[in-house]
Amino acid sequence: MKRIALHNLGCKVNGYEMDVMQQRLIENGYEIVQFDETADIYIINTCTVTNIADQKSRQMLHRAKKRNPEAIVVATGCYVQTDEAALIKDTSIDLIVGNNRKKDIVNILEEYLMAKENNNLSPDDKTLQNKTVIDINHTDEYEEMQLTSTRENTRAYVKIQDGCNQFCSYCIIPYARGRARSRREEDIMTEVSGIAAQGYKEIVLTGIHISSYGIDRGGRELLQLLKKLNEVKGIKRIRLGSLEAGIITEDFVKEISKLSRICPHFHLSLQSGCDDTLQRMNRHYTTREYLEKVEMLRKYYNKPAITTDVIVGFPGETEEEFMCTEKFLEKVNFYEMHIFKYSKRQGTRAAAMEDQISDNIKSERSNRLLQLSEKMSKSYRQSLLGEEVEVLFEDKKEIDGRKFQLGHTRQYIKVAKETGKDLNNTIINGILTGFAADDIMLIN
Repeated sequence: MKRIALHNLGCKVNGYEMDVMQQRLIENGYEIVQFDETADIYIINTCTVTNIADQKSRQMLHRAKKRNPEAIVVATGCYVQTDEAALIKDTSIDLIVGNNRKKDIVNILEEYLMAKENNNLSPDDKTLQNKTVIDINHTDEYEEMQLTSTRENTRAYVKIQDGCNQFCSYCIIPYARGRARSRREEDIMTEVSGIAAQGYKEIVLTGIHISSYGIDRGGRELLQLLKKLNEVKGIKRIRLGSLEAGIITEDFVKEISKLSRICPHFHLSLQSGCDDTLQRMNRHYTTREYLEKVEMLRKYYNKPAITTDVIVGFPGETEEEFMCTEKFLEKVNFYEMHIFKYSKRQGTRAAAMEDQISDNIKSERSNRLLQLSEKMSKSYRQSLLGEEVEVLFEDKKEIDGRKFQLGHTRQYIKVAKETGKDLNNTIINGILTGFAADDIMLIN
């Protein structure tokens, strides 16, 4: 039995694909071990969102070969799609698997192992005559993968699409993932029904750009999919991954507000609160339009959790532009913000822009927004005190010597209940009464 260690460096989409690969390897008799153990095969699911991500991917691949020089080191993921030539030359890497071939990981490994055993491999055979890596920018193939269980025991991520057509000026992902491609509705329904049968109560819809689901078939189909998923027996919660402002219309929000299982937790990607910066980023909305979308959500949902992403230090961002962003964020009043310092990515338009911002200015602006995020997050949680919420419990934790069960509300607020009972994968309603810790609320 071959011992395999897997490590994921990427996003939730990469995590989903890693779970599927692991599932197929287990089904075919491979033993899964921790990445810091000695293994016969190491599979690294790489990321390429920034130059730093590329560097981390290379470091992890080299670390695996150093841990066991006799092991087969497999590189897969987005970095593979953007720099295949460099990986072929890298002596620490034995096999390269493109993003569109992860579902075939067992067959690819067995073919490689057989060729190696028969001494039929040359140094240039890392991609097995390019069977595993294609020009992903010229394919309309959606790589169908089916998941029946995940590393989490209450929540399952379900990938519904791949690729992106947006071409934001800072982003390499359209080149690593290709154009937007939607998964067949019947395949999604089959997977979700199987997940529900395994006892999972919550699903999170994920993809590179889920707002474009169905666009490759002539129209947006996310609402239609949500209506059908809302009827799957056993699924109690449907949580949406990152959305673009363009999909938020009066009709869309009105219709999803009628679906009882949709969680009032919306991650609406922003990136900047300054229109001039948004234009340089090639984002397809203005701050006025974005605010209108947030107001639509708040019109149909009572205190929805609105979260977002913000990039600071984008090329050309003046102090005035940053202050414009800061004021806009305060005006929207998010529950939570993910703050990123702009990181140059070769191959993108932003990397060649003038007026690149220094690291110390990026850090100073990032710190300011992190403090603002903490303030807004605390304010939002305090606004929920005294309200009845539904909690899906997932874990246990000891706080100040007291035993608690931890879970999340539909708004994705972390909650604790003091009890000695095992409430794992149980949904309970309670009143929010206070705080067990800065970021954990209490229910009775």
